[in-house]
Amino acid sequence: MNRNVQSERERLFPNLGEIEQELTPRRIVDQLDRFIIGQHDAKRAVAIALRNRWRRQQLDDDTQREILPKNILMIGPTGVGKTEIARRVARIVDAPFVKVEATKYTEAGYVGRDVESIIRDLVDTGVNTLHTRHLEAVRGDAREAAIQRLADMLVEQDKSLPRAVPGAATDGENPAMPKTDAAVKRRLTRRRKRMLDLLSRDALDDEMVEIDLESGFEATISPNEGHAQVTIEEAQESLNDFFEDLMVQKRSRRVSVREARRILTEQEAHRLVDYDAVIENAIKQAEEAGIVFIDEIDKTINPGGEYGPDVSGEGVQRDLLPIVEGSVVMTRYGPVRTDHVLFVAAGAFHSVRPSDLIPELQGRFPIRVELNSLSQDDLEAILREPENALTKQYQQLLQADGVTIEFTDDGIREIARMAAEVNERTEDIGARRLYTLVERVLEDVSLEAPELAGDQVVVDADYVRERVEEIATNDDISNFIL
Repeated sequence: MNRNVQSERERLFPNLGEIEQELTPRRIVDQLDRFIIGQHDAKRAVAIALRNRWRRQQLDDDTQREILPKNILMIGPTGVGKTEIARRVARIVDAPFVKVEATKYTEAGYVGRDVESIIRDLVDTGVNTLHTRHLEAVRGDAREAAIQRLADMLVEQDKSLPRAVPGAATDGENPAMPKTDAAVKRRLTRRRKRMLDLLSRDALDDEMVEIDLESGFEATISPNEGHAQVTIEEAQESLNDFFEDLMVQKRSRRVSVREARRILTEQEAHRLVDYDAVIENAIKQAEEAGIVFIDEIDKTINPGGEYGPDVSGEGVQRDLLPIVEGSVVMTRYGPVRTDHVLFVAAGAFHSVRPSDLIPELQGRFPIRVELNSLSQDDLEAILREPENALTKQYQQLLQADGVTIEFTDDGIREIARMAAEVNERTEDIGARRLYTLVERVLEDVSLEAPELAGDQVVVDADYVRERVEEIATNDDISNFIL
């Protein structure tokens, strides 16, 4: 890693090495248990994969290049936590993360969207995240610089002040009285100090000031729209646009001092950030710590075999193979190697088997874990235990209107029972069934909450059955509503 990039990374994340070292597999599993119920095999697999990354980084460079990540294939029905495990893991280790659906690449023609756009999305995510953190890191210095600029603007636009010009200047109070340049500068300095004092106390927030908006500035640092493959013509066009942006004329706008402070702070923050270092560091993070979650990988398998008109799925698999096994993908930030990106694929595999994937792709996902369907006890635990449990979310949401919601044990048990029954009789969508049921149970309260401020609503088994049982027991209705 470049020494400047390394020092920048240490400045922004001074304890990152210690955090990575302290994230043992057991601790990673414990962190996942705070938000996800069950699925211990999948949690253990991703925890080991992450720890192996840290272990690899402790080795010499030659050995590091030889050790490749052990990609994971998760097998299980929808709504059991596959995506959530991958997303939470990326958040725990603060790694660039992108989720894609394999079916997206079969929508147009045989292979649909260019699969290399997965890596471009990953790098874009890393650059945006890191750039935002750099901006926050310099926000204090940027605000101070913005106030200094704003004070200069206010002094310059104050019509009552004299102008320091070669030769004599004139006092605004007595035009006939000549002033030396030194006297004018002293008066300007005193007025500037006064402006800085007023700005520090937010005493001028409602005053108006004219500032320059640098219209081309943000365009040079924001991600481009779309993620299609970069051709030579598109690269040349992007380069032309870049230089045009640099030459955009400034335009003036009259705004309040409060708004001017915000705009100038943003401008100064962007100036203070070394964007080249951001890009270099983000690419390194994407290469060494990036996580790609490929959902619905089973949908790329043709159940009828390899012969027939539908070959788009196998085409997607063959296009995925190079980036999964390791290749160089050209992005607008530069080349990115995928050798050490961790790929986590997932699918329900209802009508097909993992062995139906093309052999080359199967070999690139050596770790396979099966996620279990959620039982009634699991659904009940999901409503009770996670820190972001659905019941806790609704309690906090309705508390904003002054309504206190209390979920009793039998009320939670009844919701879980109904969810499990509907999943069994209709399509099994796992924990997602809880969202529709809880929303249905609390529909009246949510509608009338502003008029119920100060009330307490007890959600027990009778309350749940009164609002949902008729729908849950009727298959024709529940297929449409639940």
